[in-house]
Amino acid sequence: MNLRKIGDHDIERMVSILLRIGVMVAGAVVLAGGIFYLLHHGGEVANHRTFHGQPAIDRIATKIFAGALALRARSIIQFGVLLLIATPILRVALALAGFALERDRTYTIVTLIVLCVLLGSLIAGVIQA
Repeated sequence: MNLRKIGDHDIERMVSILLRIGVMVAGAVVLAGGIFYLLHHGGEVANHRTFHGQPAIDRIATKIFAGALALRARSIIQFGVLLLIATPILRVALALAGFALERDRTYTIVTLIVLCVLLGSLIAGVIQA
């Protein structure tokens, strides 16, 4: 069996496709949520005299997922934002896999460190919230 070796160009192409698709999907989800929100709440008058913090359903990832599945407009928008945040993290993970397949130790180690920093920051932010 003849397996084609993965090169730098292949990794760059996969990463660019991932980034394009990730941003387009996130944008489409936010747009759909925004349209859905305007259809249901477009006629409401905003009250800017009193500050209302964001409820937990709009701040906690598991509740955002549940709200999006329940077709809650704000949760759909927040889910799109989460997809947008996840896109560069997936890009680093894909680059890590590509470098590992190339057997490039230096870039694999550096990319693994970057991925750990990204995930650590994300987890630390979730713990503090």
